[in-house]
Amino acid sequence: MNGSHISCVGGSASGTHPLSPGTHSFRLAGLVQRYQVHGSGPVCVAHPGGPGIDWEYMRMPVLEERLTMVYVEPIGTTEDSRLPSHPHGYTRERYSRFLEILINRLGVPKVHLLGHSHGAFVAAHHALRRPERLAGVVLYEGAPVTGAEHGAEAARLVEAFAARHAGHPGLPDVLAAFGAMSGMSTDEQTTAVARGVLPSYFADYWGNEERLAPFRDAVRATYISGLDEDGRPDLIDDRAALKGLTVPALVVVGRHDVICGMRWGLELDELIPDSRLLVLENSGHMGHIEEPELFAGAVRDFVLGTSAEPDGAV
Repeated sequence: MNGSHISCVGGSASGTHPLSPGTHSFRLAGLVQRYQVHGSGPVCVAHPGGPGIDWEYMRMPVLEERLTMVYVEPIGTTEDSRLPSHPHGYTRERYSRFLEILINRLGVPKVHLLGHSHGAFVAAHHALRRPERLAGVVLYEGAPVTGAEHGAEAARLVEAFAARHAGHPGLPDVLAAFGAMSGMSTDEQTTAVARGVLPSYFADYWGNEERLAPFRDAVRATYISGLDEDGRPDLIDDRAALKGLTVPALVVVGRHDVICGMRWGLELDELIPDSRLLVLENSGHMGHIEEPELFAGAVRDFVLGTSAEPDGAV
């Protein structure tokens, strides 16, 4: 599908208003785009990570107490939302074009955009290229670059994680899951890898396993290659562009994140003019699960402080 020929037909499955609670769907050039609405207050659109991780891990009930959370189900994660080139072709530009249509349908002048992990890369791209409808952007566990430099830093942090947990009976399975990443080619393999590496995504998974195991078991994933339609990597280097970002930004990073760690959070904060930085000292990659009140408080204050809508308005 050529992103410049996106069309929009169809309607909402859960009501006539695009921000009514529940599941909504519409069609873009023959693909189904779904999103979920929960809560009330200024609108915050949340884009999950992966690419290909199911949206439900991003559910944030504490934020829903003061904000209208719109959880995007990115294209490719369901059978009826897959590109003809699936599992290829899911570039940041394509995700951003789908976001543009979704945001325009919501019927509010501006929204806040929160992206987690790969979703933070998408959110940065959108804020840089389509800032007109954004009141602010939250880059949650993102980075300004991908590729070899990002991979080397992640490898270093995974090695440090392994050293800290040497001798733990669960460590070999985590390392085996990381080793299996390069061989993924099915949804089942991708889900298994996502669940397998997850203990390293928390500051102390094994110390809180009774609470976190159900979260891990519920994670679902679709295999998405990270390549464009022609089989080329969708490599990212936003360092120069981020210096000119005009949208208010909040950067969130967990002290113990092994995938998009402190180096990248600090670099994002340094690059973006007048950005705010939240370091979650007792979190890894999943601060909204590990420190939900602190995470939600910072995001809520940022959204309410940069919103043109009064508190409680939709």
